[in-house]
Amino acid sequence: MSRYVELHPVNPQARLITRIVDTLRGGGLVAYPTDSGYALACAPGNKAGLDRIRQIRRLDDKHNFTFVCADFAQAGPLAIIGNNAFRLVKRLTPGPWTFILRGTREVPRMTLNPTKHTLGVRIPDHAITQAIVAGFGAPILSSTLILPGNEEPESSGWEVQDGLGHLLDVVIEGPVGSTEPTTVLDLTSDVPEVLREGAGDASVL
Repeated sequence: MSRYVELHPVNPQARLITRIVDTLRGGGLVAYPTDSGYALACAPGNKAGLDRIRQIRRLDDKHNFTFVCADFAQAGPLAIIGNNAFRLVKRLTPGPWTFILRGTREVPRMTLNPTKHTLGVRIPDHAITQAIVAGFGAPILSSTLILPGNEEPESSGWEVQDGLGHLLDVVIEGPVGSTEPTTVLDLTSDVPEVLREGAGDASVL
């Protein structure tokens, strides 16, 4: 059964963040709140963690995993970002958006879409998420916790613990910014394409 950790929504406790980061570095899988529902996270390069996420969400190998970053500077080495995409990402972040971009050679191939060589990039506006990424010292690999058959992500830590605790290493209790998933934008071409409408207001594009 996973550890159930309750974090302060504004000032997450440093000692608990350290334990969560140690779990990620040790190959663990964490469920955590964001500004758009709950998500699952593991360390980049953790193949077993990726496989566990795929199993829980029943994803195929074409799924775009997302690198959750503290800021735009962390995203730069991961993705090929043109001038138009650069300006758009800067304007919309931090916030509930996932940007699909082509990955650079620095990204582990197993985390990329095998045919398009793309990945998701995300810079959330959420104190707990930011504290985890800051403690980890690098982007974490993530996927929105939308269970098979559902369209919305999980939004309650205790419900995640009750339903999935046996499959996870840590479940973090904390408020979500929205119960909708992120809005997903494909920025691999000159014209942004909305792949999924969610918490991010697509009318501002």
